[in-house]
Amino acid sequence: MNAGKLDQRVTVERFTSTVDDWGTPIESWAPLFTCWAAVEPLVGREYIAAQALQSEVTTRIRMRFRPWMTAQDRVIHNGTTYNIVSLIDVRSDHRELVLMCKAVG
Repeated sequence: MNAGKLDQRVTVERFTSTVDDWGTPIESWAPLFTCWAAVEPLVGREYIAAQALQSEVTTRIRMRFRPWMTAQDRVIHNGTTYNIVSLIDVRSDHRELVLMCKAVG
């Protein structure tokens, strides 16, 4: 992985559910971590190929590997929220993580 290409800040959030003092459930998204990443919108032939597999994928986000991340998390970049469609451990060497994402809204 070329660390120089990780030039954009993203925040990964996880859905949490807690209970307040009166027992009322409180559900919200809480920041998990902020890191450097490469956010690459899929364009042209690459986007069409991605649609064949995952019709919702619009963006690829590359970052350093984090074993605790799941597809239930979401990513915030420049005010845009992305749901994670799939996570890929590149070459299974636990160094680079590629997130195939769909923009929300």
